[in-house]
Amino acid sequence: MEADKQFLEMIVKNIVSNPEDVNVERTVDEMGVLLTLKINPADMGYVIGRKGQTAQAIRTLLKIVGAKNNSRVNLKIFDPEGGARRSPRPSDGAQNTHSSDLGDVDTSALDDLKI
Repeated sequence: MEADKQFLEMIVKNIVSNPEDVNVERTVDEMGVLLTLKINPADMGYVIGRKGQTAQAIRTLLKIVGAKNNSRVNLKIFDPEGGARRSPRPSDGAQNTHSSDLGDVDTSALDDLKI
């Protein structure tokens, strides 16, 4: 087993809740080494991290391991569900509130407003 593959497995198995489901496939081509990581879907959040920070940190460490071995190492995290698990957020940061959500709001100040 290659050092980069062992390194990735060691890191990911210590992060996830289901280490027995961690599987790494290693392929080599003219672009370098591609490590494809397959994990339990329940552990995807642990490996990706908030805003992808954990995944980026793992990729950075793999680049260092690759540089040490004179190879270019890339990481692909296999997602069988396609990635879109969250509901979209409003782009302007405003909350979606309906008039029924506001309860009893005093709008008397707006009655005399000249527009």
